[in-house]
Amino acid sequence: MLKRLLIASVFALASFSAFAADPVKVGFIYVGPIGDHGWTYRHDIGRQQVEEHFGDQVETMYLESVSEGPDTERAIRMMIDEGADIVFTTSFGFMDPTLKVAKQNPDIYFEHATGFKRHDNMSTYGLRLYQARHVQGVIAGLMTKTNKICYVAAFPIPEVIRKSIPTILVQNQLILMLILILFGLIHGMIQAKNHKQLRL
Repeated sequence: MLKRLLIASVFALASFSAFAADPVKVGFIYVGPIGDHGWTYRHDIGRQQVEEHFGDQVETMYLESVSEGPDTERAIRMMIDEGADIVFTTSFGFMDPTLKVAKQNPDIYFEHATGFKRHDNMSTYGLRLYQARHVQGVIAGLMTKTNKICYVAAFPIPEVIRKSIPTILVQNQLILMLILILFGLIHGMIQAKNHKQLRL
């Protein structure tokens, strides 16, 4: 899915500049190191596949281990200064800085992972993990000896909460008593609320 999204986005830009001599410059801003064998690693595999697919029609660049917050905005601006035509920001925490910079740079395209804020030149993308979460819930329900299963949602963001719902739905299908532990979710919400109160 991610590979198709990357290729479609770059293809759209490449088609607009098909007659231009310069390659489309694509920037990626990663929240972790490319060797993490997880989220950032898979994004970087997608970046490499874009290079392989488009050859000299595209030029990619990336910054890894970018902190969420002020560093995000600086990283995005660095990509623009390097001539990026499209920038992928790959963490939920990059959403607000991406939106701010997108509004100030209407000729640059932005793709943001897992967020919900959009603009004329800023889109969002995510993965279809809900099917896998449902299957995990079914398997857990069939394997339990206590009629209880657990789902740990580590980050209190809409993407994680939304993808926990298919696991919850297993309860009705298997007639199980479901214990859904949103570890970190409630704690994170309380911290966020306290943080807002402190800022006021």
